[in-house]
Amino acid sequence: MSDQTAAERELAELLVESLNLEDVDPAGIDPEAPLFNTGLGLDSIDALELSLAISKKYGLQLRSDNEDNRKIFASLRALSDYVQQSSRQSPAAS
Repeated sequence: MSDQTAAERELAELLVESLNLEDVDPAGIDPEAPLFNTGLGLDSIDALELSLAISKKYGLQLRSDNEDNRKIFASLRALSDYVQQSSRQSPAAS
């Protein structure tokens, strides 16, 4: 397991809080492990709830019809990278 960056840690805390994952320690989430299925075990409803939480916190719109969603939600690291890149590009997120 690799170490989380500060941005990944913040996103892990948002993930655990918004999805009510009481038995999951945000610091214990491997940033490179899959978020869905065999990894953290999230499902499509979790993805919608997480997208809403990210939208509220960062001002980003994650659309369900985005063909890159598999890559964006592949892992905590991929999601964090997407949020950071999008936040830099979006004036609404500042």
